[in-house]
Amino acid sequence: MNISRTWNTLKVDIAHHFATITINRPTKLNALNIELLGELKELLVEMTKDESFAIKGLLITGEGEKAFIAGADIAEMSDMNPSDAYTFGQLGQQVTTLIETLQVPVIACVNGFALGGGCEIAMSCDYIYATNNAVFGQPEVKLGLIPGFGGTQRLAKLVGRNHAKEMIYTGRNVPVSEALAMGLVLKSFATKEQMIEEATKSLKLITTNSSFAVSIAKKVMNEGIDLTISEGLQLEKRQFSAIFSSEDMREGTRAFVEKRIPTFKGK
Repeated sequence: MNISRTWNTLKVDIAHHFATITINRPTKLNALNIELLGELKELLVEMTKDESFAIKGLLITGEGEKAFIAGADIAEMSDMNPSDAYTFGQLGQQVTTLIETLQVPVIACVNGFALGGGCEIAMSCDYIYATNNAVFGQPEVKLGLIPGFGGTQRLAKLVGRNHAKEMIYTGRNVPVSEALAMGLVLKSFATKEQMIEEATKSLKLITTNSSFAVSIAKKVMNEGIDLTISEGLQLEKRQFSAIFSSEDMREGTRAFVEKRIPTFKGK
């Protein structure tokens, strides 16, 4: 994968098998325009396709202190017709789906504003860490719009129907304390540096386990969210039995019996 190429709207850093994607339009509060979404999609597709690009975890954050992503680029959207908007919404949904289905764990590290598309990008990650100045919201109705990158679907699954409807109908900003209470945010931190440090620690802890097992657990949990409990249990049972053919399962169980640290291969 060619991560050394020049990205106009992203910064990409790789260290110790972890990748950090920084949304990089600070003069526009990292607002999502077509170019940014296109670059993000290209990068995520490459991460999905390139098996040699063996990252074990991903952090997504925003450049600067003011905003993770302040929303979609309204100036760009203002001239769109319905056909343009369909293409734009489709691109946004493709990006959030790629994040959601990436095999490795993804942590959103939210600093400042995460509004509209920014909130939707964060929700597509496995979980959200935030700084104490973080602000969440889906303010689209204030512009005569609705969320278009998955907000009407993911928010209710994360915080419940009532919280989600109230947030979307009012379009109000939600401070991090309230986002924590409703379960949108997992943890909050005093500074961005502390947040990134703790997110990295979380990924390091995850990587002591079988990356193959983690990827299967992620797949089952993501697919099971829309199933009945009976259907979900059937899905879990199929994947639970299938994983017994994996090298990691054999290594993990043998290491436990032999009282040693396992050496997982991710397969």
